[in-house]
Amino acid sequence: MRPNKEFSIDWLLPAFALLCVTPLLNSGPSMAADTRTEHDSLGDLEIPNNAYYGVQTSRALQNFPFDTETLQHFPNFINAYAYVKKAAALANNELGVLPKDKMDAIIAACDEVISGKLHDQFVEDMFQGGAGTSTNMNVNEVIANRGLETMGHAKGEYKFLHPNDDVNMSQSTNDTYPTAAKLAIVMGLKEALHNMDQLKSALEAKAEEFKDVIKMGRTEMQDAVPVTLGQEFSGFADTINEAMNQLGQARDAFMKVNLGGTAIGTGINSPPGYSALAIKKLGELTGFPFVPAHDLVGASSDCASYIQMSGAMKRAGIAISKLSNDLRLMSSGPRTGLYEIKLPALQPGSSIMPGKVNPVIPEVVSSIVYQLAGFDTTVTMAAELSSLELNPVECIIVYDELQGVSLLDKACQVLTERCVTGIQANKDRDANMVKSSIGLVTALNPVLGYEKSAAIAKEALQTGRPVYDLVLEKGWLSKEALDTLLRPENMTQPREWPANK
Repeated sequence: MRPNKEFSIDWLLPAFALLCVTPLLNSGPSMAADTRTEHDSLGDLEIPNNAYYGVQTSRALQNFPFDTETLQHFPNFINAYAYVKKAAALANNELGVLPKDKMDAIIAACDEVISGKLHDQFVEDMFQGGAGTSTNMNVNEVIANRGLETMGHAKGEYKFLHPNDDVNMSQSTNDTYPTAAKLAIVMGLKEALHNMDQLKSALEAKAEEFKDVIKMGRTEMQDAVPVTLGQEFSGFADTINEAMNQLGQARDAFMKVNLGGTAIGTGINSPPGYSALAIKKLGELTGFPFVPAHDLVGASSDCASYIQMSGAMKRAGIAISKLSNDLRLMSSGPRTGLYEIKLPALQPGSSIMPGKVNPVIPEVVSSIVYQLAGFDTTVTMAAELSSLELNPVECIIVYDELQGVSLLDKACQVLTERCVTGIQANKDRDANMVKSSIGLVTALNPVLGYEKSAAIAKEALQTGRPVYDLVLEKGWLSKEALDTLLRPENMTQPREWPANK
């Protein structure tokens, strides 16, 4: 293409200057305002000026870029850590090592975090090396920088309030991280136990509703003896109650913490009396009865309480999965299965089979329980890695238990609200299956003996005839005795034996 002879580049020069050169000339001051320079023992680093975290958090972001769940996905953990820092500040001030103005700034920042503010500043990945050091420093830096603002200073002006010297005073990651973690887990467990109690109550209500519904019990998937549907649901409720008791014991073990042990449990760099006072303050702030571990050195590396908690969560999971599996079996059908109960119809169950409705809530609950079992295996392996005075992979233990208690909580809530409360009994079908079952013959053992009863069961199975008719035909028992012995309602509890004739 030939250029227009009147074409000129004179207009390009000012345009180039406007679009390219001027922004470059003006970029210095504006870019400088967007960052601040912080330093640590490894050197300087530019930090976004709107960030409340600092240099050590930024380095960890570079080192642990796993893009899994971050601290902000676990608000209980963030709030628990803020409670620990607040308790530490109160104790340090009372012991005369932290000035009141610094304590006030730390407490103000902690209170904001506990109220739900600044949670987006807790950016560390839950997967990290260093036994939680990056998490502790993320907390220290956010509290320090927000505290600086409440004191009238800019972020990063650590000479007025320092993340390590002030916010982390008398502390170490090795005592604050496990203390905050245990607090966070029991905070989540409080909700989980509430929803487990709701599940237990719903099962107890169904036990009362179904107390007169007779059905066949089964062992090894074969006909056994009659039972009431209410008795089955009462058994479900009791299993949930036992699981709750185990979780309560695990929670009690979590009340022993190593706060004040600092680096390895010796309490180095903390004033005398700090450990007991800080733990007392933590209990007052949270309402949980925390006490110092018997031996802080041992508690700094011992993960037995984590194992106990993980095991209790798995046991609770197995209890609700057993319940879920039974609900699936009992509702199977509707034409070719047991169909003893009806579960709430929540959604179409197939993209190809019209009218099919699946037991989706029991299914998802069992899926969650399998995940809990996986968490328990991980916790067990990680706990075994404790070396001398520290467990270097405590973060994965905490990550799994925080997830586990949350999943357990939600599973119980969904199972209660979306399934159990809406269960209905198929009374007629239950009664008909009882009448046609050869399991009734078990009630004849005390008066006919095992051999005769087994012969009747075999003949009933081969001929399809009722047990009642066969016994009466053979003259082994009177009609009156049979009516008493084989009345299903009489077979669901202990009773006196009738006379043979």
